[in-house]
Amino acid sequence: MNDKEISADLLSRAWQFFTSVKLTVVLLLSLAVTSIIGTLIPQNESPAEYVQAFGEFGFRFMDLLGIFDMYHSWWFQCLMLMLTLNVVVCSVDRLSVTAKVIFAKNPSFNIASFRRRKIKEEFTTNHAPDELKQVFEPLVSRRFGYSRTEATDTGYYIYAEKWRWTRLGVYIVHLSVLLLLIGGLIGSIFGFEGFVNIPEGETVNRIRLRNSDQLLTLDFEVRCDDFNVSFYNTGTPKEFRSSLTILEKGEAVLQKDIIVNDPLRYKGINFFQSSYGQLPPQAQGVNLPHEITVSFTSKETGTTYKKKAGIGQPIDIPENLGKFVIKELKKSYSFRGKDLGDTLMGILTQSDGNDIEVTLPLRFPSFDRMGPIFDPRRKDNVFISIADLELPQQATQPRYYTGLQVTRDPGVWVVYSGFILMIIGCYVTFFMSHQRVCVEITPRGKASKVSVVGTSSKQKLGMQQKVKKLTQILANSV
Repeated sequence: MNDKEISADLLSRAWQFFTSVKLTVVLLLSLAVTSIIGTLIPQNESPAEYVQAFGEFGFRFMDLLGIFDMYHSWWFQCLMLMLTLNVVVCSVDRLSVTAKVIFAKNPSFNIASFRRRKIKEEFTTNHAPDELKQVFEPLVSRRFGYSRTEATDTGYYIYAEKWRWTRLGVYIVHLSVLLLLIGGLIGSIFGFEGFVNIPEGETVNRIRLRNSDQLLTLDFEVRCDDFNVSFYNTGTPKEFRSSLTILEKGEAVLQKDIIVNDPLRYKGINFFQSSYGQLPPQAQGVNLPHEITVSFTSKETGTTYKKKAGIGQPIDIPENLGKFVIKELKKSYSFRGKDLGDTLMGILTQSDGNDIEVTLPLRFPSFDRMGPIFDPRRKDNVFISIADLELPQQATQPRYYTGLQVTRDPGVWVVYSGFILMIIGCYVTFFMSHQRVCVEITPRGKASKVSVVGTSSKQKLGMQQKVKKLTQILANSV
């Protein structure tokens, strides 16, 4: 067997694989099961919540599989790509036979097979076949897009049909599914989802991407001019509204007040009102107590050591585990889309000399146990937490910041087109059909017998009613 034969054989097997209906069922079931998993397991939550729910091993394993951001994972995109290929190959494989029926200039017709059809009506008239042919031809032709008249051994027949193109209905549905899949892939690959917190009166042009610490720079700026929040009598938020302005080269080009479910859209990027919070007027000027109690837990011995220090004062960690220094307090710290609240930022100098940034949210004492997961340089030998810290009350009136969810989905119009095309395809598939009729005229002495036979690709009952109506029209015309 030469190389060409091997290549042709492989191509034939690949073609047969993607034309398999079993493959379609398996892919659809796989997508359904994974979608259920994505519904049951909250997506894009903070790692601390996942560790608390599934444990450290469960978090590592599920994070490796991309379960926490399933719809952007490589394997989910592969499933969608395979389903796309499956739909395309199946459609192409069956389209050749359908095309011969739809685009034939002179469609094939077998009078013998039509005579055996169940949908049939007959009547007898005293007119001659030639006279009937002249009367019936224009009546049948007006009701169908294509007609022709031919002689038989015993008389004439008029064959007519319409809506051959409706056989493409199923392919229109296939194309709509294809657009939905392609639109989803485009959004998954080329789109993004992130967040940004903007204090009142300030301007930003960078957002933090979800599920990563990467910053994305926009080619324009967003300014929060004002923020207002109203409350119910119970104290729960009723509505929060942000006044946003888009700036291009320092010039305002768009202004809009946004609320939940009423976003600002600009250059294909959507800004949704997501959250809000209070921020002191001088966030960097927060005063801390002179001493902060820091807890160090050695993984090897399990011993916990508590040390007191102030901002900028290095702490020697026992058991030669390195040094630690607290750098600052952040009143608001966003991590993968979640606001961790008051957070101390520090630097851990390990025994090998590497400096590692350590994040210590006061609301999540065990947060640092995930440190080695996020920084591969971090040694898994000491865990740090804040044992005692009472923040002072702020004397000044805090101001608000608005939390915005920022998304871009370039495939959304492809998805919308797919939905519209699916509606059209379903209407054509279920409510329209390829209809064919044959009016046969045979002499019976001085009279003529007229047989009207009809068939359609679907809706047999409706076709039976149309044959009866056509028969009445022909009978009343002579």
